[in-house]
Amino acid sequence: MDLYHNPVRTLLGEGALGHLPQIVQEALPEGRRALLLVWHASLAESPAFRSLSEALGDRLIVECFPHGNPTLEQVYTVWEGSRNHNVGLVIAVGGGSTLDVGKTLCCLYGREIPGVDALRTLITEKRWGTPACRWVGIPTTAGTGSEVTCWATVWDPERGSKLSVDTPENFALAAVVDPVLTQSMPLPLSVSSALDAVAHAVESHWAKASNAVSRALAQVAIRRIMGAIEGLFSDAPSIRSLLSEGSLLAGLAFSNTRTTACHSISYPLTLRYRIPHGVAVALLLAPVMRLNASACDLSEILAAFGADTPDDVERRVKALLQRAGFATTLREWGASQEDLPELARHSITKGRADNNPAEITEATAADILRQIF
Repeated sequence: MDLYHNPVRTLLGEGALGHLPQIVQEALPEGRRALLLVWHASLAESPAFRSLSEALGDRLIVECFPHGNPTLEQVYTVWEGSRNHNVGLVIAVGGGSTLDVGKTLCCLYGREIPGVDALRTLITEKRWGTPACRWVGIPTTAGTGSEVTCWATVWDPERGSKLSVDTPENFALAAVVDPVLTQSMPLPLSVSSALDAVAHAVESHWAKASNAVSRALAQVAIRRIMGAIEGLFSDAPSIRSLLSEGSLLAGLAFSNTRTTACHSISYPLTLRYRIPHGVAVALLLAPVMRLNASACDLSEILAAFGADTPDDVERRVKALLQRAGFATTLREWGASQEDLPELARHSITKGRADNNPAEITEATAADILRQIF
């Protein structure tokens, strides 16, 4: 029996942000404060957030998190700076990294964490318990879907690994998806974010944990995004709305299934060579498709792309990345042939690689990496 579940109250469309003050006032516990976590300080000065400040007064505190791929040290710094403010609601505004920090903070408040090592242990051993407060996700990119998932990524560069803060109790109270917030995204980020959302949809469709609802959402998301993405290069009207919708649908799809081999193999590429996450997973789509062709039916996925073969998908994805100014081989990102075995060893992420329909081993991961070398 298929089971689909996502409890996030979702507001989508231009003007959605105008509903935020009411959502916050209804959700903020009496005597508690709201933390507005923004990726850029200028966001806190926008009309919607000014009205929130006017409504809450000193019950609203603002923190800025301007980093990508949040590290343990960065998360600890934000937690330490806000832990004594009696936070009862986190409002995370930004890309996937900022949203990941916002939802992680909900799992850290109310706990004694004497240092970064203790934070690493808490996350590694999954000892965060019940989240101390709820959060609201407001994406400023169209790609991560983080506003409707219950897990967050924290990077540990010292150990060369990716950690996950993951509990079904940490779904957002609400997701406010207003395409207006994505209009200032530069072209490269817009393209890579859109392709990240496509990867979410593709991987949710073939994941072992897939279900009928997630597959239906995934197919619509792929069609919506791949049908609109060319418009980014001419800044065509309504493109931002279409991409925001596609990203949200992809997020809803993989919120029930998690990702698979593309994401698993991408993590060491981002960690070691700073390849943007969306670029890394996009480059891996076609190679993983070729592997999975023997283990699952790709016909609905290919039809959503308007493609006949994984090679067609590869040509289109690489063309989009190149037009956006991205290198499309590992060699161009600074990798060498000698790096591939070590990268393959770090490509088997529990919960991602084992969710792939075809078995992912160091040997298959190395073959996939050679295809994009």
